[in-house]
Amino acid sequence: MLITLTRAVSRTTFIPVAIKYLLTASTTSRLLVAGSRNVFTSPVSCNDEVKKAQAATKSREPTIFSKILDKSIPADILYEDTECIAFRDVSPQAPVHFLVIPRKPLTGIDDATDSDEKLLGHLLLVAKKVAEQEKLDKGYRIVINNGPDGSQSVYHLHLHIMGGRQMKWPPG
Repeated sequence: MLITLTRAVSRTTFIPVAIKYLLTASTTSRLLVAGSRNVFTSPVSCNDEVKKAQAATKSREPTIFSKILDKSIPADILYEDTECIAFRDVSPQAPVHFLVIPRKPLTGIDDATDSDEKLLGHLLLVAKKVAEQEKLDKGYRIVINNGPDGSQSVYHLHLHIMGGRQMKWPPG
C-alpha cells in the first residue's frame, strides 16, 4: 500500500500535502482536503463500489440518503431546496465530488415517470449551480448509476458530479 501511495505522490503537484497524508493517514480511504477540494484520493475504491452495487438490493426501505434528507445523519450540505439536496460524497473519486438527490424517494432513473420531468430538469440545474459554486469552470462530469450493472449501490436516485481534474474516457 505504501508503495502505491508513494507512486501516486510522485505523480502529483501537491507533493508536500501528499507527504503529510502519508505521515498521518491511518487507512487508505482517508483524504486530504485543501480548502474544500481534495488533493489526494485513494485509488482503491472502484472495485469496492462494484462490490457494494452487487450487494445492494432495490427496496423502498430507508437508505443512507433518506437519512441525510431527514437529518438523522450528518452530511456536508452544499445546497438545499424544497425539491432536492446537494452534498459532498463521503468517498470522493475526484478533487470535487458531490451528489444531488431528490427529496422524492425515486429508487433510480428507471423509477422516474413523465410526471418527474420537471424534477429531473431541476436536479440537472442544481448540479450546474453547485458546480459553479465549487468553481468547476473547466468542466465536470455528471453520472447517474442505474441498477446492478450500472454500479448503483444506493437505491435512491442520485447524480454524481465530479470535477477538478481531467476525466478519463471511456469511464467504464
